[in-house]
Amino acid sequence: MRYLILTAFLATPVLADPPTIESVSASRSGDAWRFDVTIRHPDTGWDDYADGWRVLDMEGAELGMRVLHHPHVDEQPFTRSLSGVSIPEDTTQVQIQARDNVGGWSEDTTVINLN
Repeated sequence: MRYLILTAFLATPVLADPPTIESVSASRSGDAWRFDVTIRHPDTGWDDYADGWRVLDMEGAELGMRVLHHPHVDEQPFTRSLSGVSIPEDTTQVQIQARDNVGGWSEDTTVINLN
């Protein structure tokens, strides 16, 4: 029995801290939007780092995604931009959601108003 409990414990995935969105700015240029997103995450290297963020409408449909291709161990928090995001004309709010390569998409989103 004690080996069964140990085996179950070892098979449980390790949950890492999710990435946190610290700030977002959005600006419109013509028909497209640019988003500057500042994220904080305790990146440890290639085995645990924030690897992306996305813009969602309020129903959860993805409007744009920024992939982060490497860890930011010594750069916390960090800001990355995404341009050319098409937002439907009648949209007044969007959500920003961050992801890391261990835990996947964060449950939390940051809602911003579009002016």
